[in-house]
Formats: sequence, C-alpha cells, structure tokens
Amino acid sequence: MLENLRNFFSFQDINVLYVSLGTIILGASAAVVGSFTFLRKRALIGDAIAHAILPGICLAFLLSGTKNYLLLIVGAFISGWVSILLVDYISKNSKIKEDTAIGLILSVFFGFGVLLLTYIQQSGNSAQTGLDSFLFGKAASMVQQDVIIFSIISILLVVMVGLFYKELQLISFDENFARSIGLPVKGLIFMLSSLTVLAVVTGIQAVGVVLMAALLITPTAAAKYWSGYLPRILLIAAFIGGFSGFSGTAISYVAPNMPTGPWVVMVLSLIAFISIFFSPKKGIIAKAIIQVRHRQRIQDENIIKTFFQIAEAEESFGEPKTIKMIREKRYYSDKLILKILRRLKRHGYLSQTKEGYFLSSFGQKKAARLVKLHRLWELYLTDYLRIAPDHVHEDADTIEHLITPELEKRLEEKLGYPEVDPHNSKIPYD
Repeated sequence: MLENLRNFFSFQDINVLYVSLGTIILGASAAVVGSFTFLRKRALIGDAIAHAILPGICLAFLLSGTKNYLLLIVGAFISGWVSILLVDYISKNSKIKEDTAIGLILSVFFGFGVLLLTYIQQSGNSAQTGLDSFLFGKAASMVQQDVIIFSIISILLVVMVGLFYKELQLISFDENFARSIGLPVKGLIFMLSSLTVLAVVTGIQAVGVVLMAALLITPTAAAKYWSGYLPRILLIAAFIGGFSGFSGTAISYVAPNMPTGPWVVMVLSLIAFISIFFSPKKGIIAKAIIQVRHRQRIQDENIIKTFFQIAEAEESFGEPKTIKMIREKRYYSDKLILKILRRLKRHGYLSQTKEGYFLSSFGQKKAARLVKLHRLWELYLTDYLRIAPDHVHEDADTIEHLITPELEKRLEEKLGYPEVDPHNSKIPYD
C-alpha cells in the first residue's frame, strides 16, 4: 500500500496524472455551477438530470453506432434538457408539485435508459463495451483526450459563471426583485439550467449518473457551514469538489479494487459531515456549545437577580443567603443551585462564608442592572402596550437577558428615567 501511495504521488504513470486532473477539474467546476442550483433550492433537479441523461447516451450510441464521447455528450445534454423542461411543465401546468415531478421524470427516464442499455448490451455490437460504466462511473478509463474535453467544458462553465455572477447571484437569492428591475430572468434561468446539465454530463464518466448529484450539491452544502459570503462559498465548494476528486482517485489507486467514483462521493460525504458537526460557527457541536453557554448565562443571571431580590426584601445586602432561601424564589434543584453558586463564585459575582453566599460588589452591580432591566421592561409593557401589571412578569423575566446597552438607554429615555415599576418597586440605577 505504501508503495502504491509513493507511485501515485510521483505521477510516473501518465494515466494517473490524467485521471487526477480530470477528477479535480470535474469536482471543482461541478461544485461552482451546483452552488447556484443549491441556493435556488433546486438541489433535487441535479439528481433528476443525472438520471435522465442515460437514455440520451444510449440513443446517441444507437444512432451513431460508435462510442464517440462528444456525440454521447450531445445526446446526454439533449436528454437532460428535455427532463428539465418536462419537470417545469408538469409542476406549472398540473397539481403535481416540483419534487413529485422530479421523482416522476427521474424514474421514467432512468428506467427507459436502463431498458435501452440492456438492449444495446444484447445487440452484439462490440463498440458498446464499457457503456455501462456511465451508470456508476469509471474515472480510471480517462485518457488525455477526455481531460482536454473536461478542461474546455469546465473553463466554459467557470467563465460563464464569472461573466454572469451578479445576475446569477440575484436570481438565486431574490428572483422577484431581479424580475422587477428588468433582468431577463427566464433567459438567466435557461442559461443556469444549461450550465447545470453540462456540468452533470461532463461528470458522469467520473462518478456515474447515480452519484453525480452528490458532486453537484454536496460541496456547496458543506461550504455553507464555513461561510455565508457567496464568493467565499464558491471558492470553498470548488476546493472541496477538487480535493474530493483527487482524494478519491488516490484511494482507488492505493486500493486497486476500490472504484474511483464512489470514493470521490465518500470523501465528499465525510467532508460534509465534518462541516455539519465541527464548523466553528454553524456546526451542530458549536451550536450546542452556544446553547449550553446561553442556558448557563440565563441561570446565572436568574440566581444573581434572586440574591438581589432577597436582599432588597429583607434589607440584608452583604449578609449571606442559603440554598434554601434561593430555592424558595427559584424552582431549581439543590444540585443545580449549588453548581450555579460555585460558577458565580468562580467568576467573582459571589463571596462565600460558613453561613452561605452573598453578592460581591461586582455581583451587586450586575444584579442591580438585571433588576433595572426587568422593571423597565415591565413598565414599558404596561405604559405603551397597555398590558395589565400582573401579566408582565414572565415576559420581562425572559427579555431582561436579551436587552443590549443601546436598548437599555432607549428604554430609560423613552420612559423618562422612572423611579418605580408598575408594582411600585424601586428601579435601581448606577
């Protein structure tokens, strides 16, 4: 295996170089075009096109009698375009929704393609050898001519995206606005659909019609977890697509019995799962950590405020409070209260004696602000929204954790720096 790995990265075998370049080019260009399909929420259309091009390939072979790749591309392109037209026609002129129409066209075209492929295989035509590789892909069969064709088509795809970047961006995010400012939306959608079909047709030799949708959509799905800025999404998606193509080629070379196309998709899927779980801002783990921290902050602030309320009611600021006293105000378990108290002490909000805990000077300032926000919001609800005083506590108990210093200042100015809340409780100011 190590010997195979060294041979691969040495690129002594010219075929290895062709296959590597081909899969990198295919992966990157398909990802760039697929980004706009993904952003237009038409991810399934790539799957429909990928399956619908099989009958076009078979018909092109039957009509020409040869396995000329350019002729097969033309046949696949026409078949893919017909599938898009039928999906749009069915979804617009019937009660069938687009996802159902996609499933219908996908099944019919793919079934017809398999039927034609079976007929060709039983016809005895020796030129049909390897035609079934379009089902699952056979990247290892790429030669120099294929790489040149892929490169030309990929450059065309990227150039078209670059030339019409702003227009494609606009129809992807706000098609109605694009139409309102006079952009030829139908023409742009026609062009984007053509680019999508061309990207799918180009990639089928690498991963096949069954897995092509993954090469079109998965890179963008992964890239969106790393950035929300479209140019950066396109670059990340192109890198993921190209890297997956190269990695899949390397794995299939190191382990000769492993096909390239499925490994390309497996690497893509692995990157997508890593992005979904581990991306620093949008990943599942990052969001879970943020939620835990947010919940802890709310719990901490509730307990700090409870200390202030007890001290205010008993006029006992600076005197220790017990867990029992806290629990009577906040319906937390003793275990949770003790955990929060230790955390607040560690952060400097509380001090501890043998009798219990009390707010430090730092904690008193924090608690006074929380109480002030709570009571200002209660007053705002009663004065401006005409809500009864006995119905505002729960809402204020939630919103006090979200009020920013800017909103706090606006509330004070709007309410005229009031001294008491609707319940005649004093509003503490610094």
